[in-house]
Amino acid sequence: MIRPLVFATRNPGKLVELRDLLAGVNVIGIAEAIAGLGHDIPEVIEDADTFAGNAVKKAREVSAATGLPALADDSGLEVDALAGAPGVWSARYAGASATDAANNAKLLAALRGVPGPRRTARFRAVLALADVAGPLGTDTLTAEAACEGTVLEAPRGAAGFGYDPLFLLPALGQTFAELSLAAKAELSHRALAMQAIKPKLLAYLQQFTG
Repeated sequence: MIRPLVFATRNPGKLVELRDLLAGVNVIGIAEAIAGLGHDIPEVIEDADTFAGNAVKKAREVSAATGLPALADDSGLEVDALAGAPGVWSARYAGASATDAANNAKLLAALRGVPGPRRTARFRAVLALADVAGPLGTDTLTAEAACEGTVLEAPRGAAGFGYDPLFLLPALGQTFAELSLAAKAELSHRALAMQAIKPKLLAYLQQFTG
């Protein structure tokens, strides 16, 4: 079996997406890693000013805490009319413990009165692989991708998480929350970043099989 890979997130939606994108890889979440270790893994403070900085920090700290390879993502929504906000603050846009609903409400309030043509935005994601106790050592593998769209004036769709109900893909006429998991696995920012890093990630993990 390929060596376990810890996904450095406590977001169940992201864990579902990653398992779908890495079928055949033994992906475990933070909760499973904690159960296996018998002790907690401290919450990583995401204080970098870039997605890459946060992704690398999360991957390295979780890898160090578990002794396993760790893959982390940092991702968020960049809205052009808001000078790129919420950006790296996407998950905490409405406060440190904000819910998805609160973040979406704040975004809609910030865009009130902004016409459709000016509501352009993109989801951006950076993936980082760290294995501080393994051959990677102090190095990390990273990949970045973005998905362009627009922000609606009201949410649509019941699937997804985060800003998915507000993020429209104009070419499809659907929000991320209206897409099937299969479609999202081809089109999302996280899926595109995974396509970029996957060959290197699989090659790295395969060296531990025997």
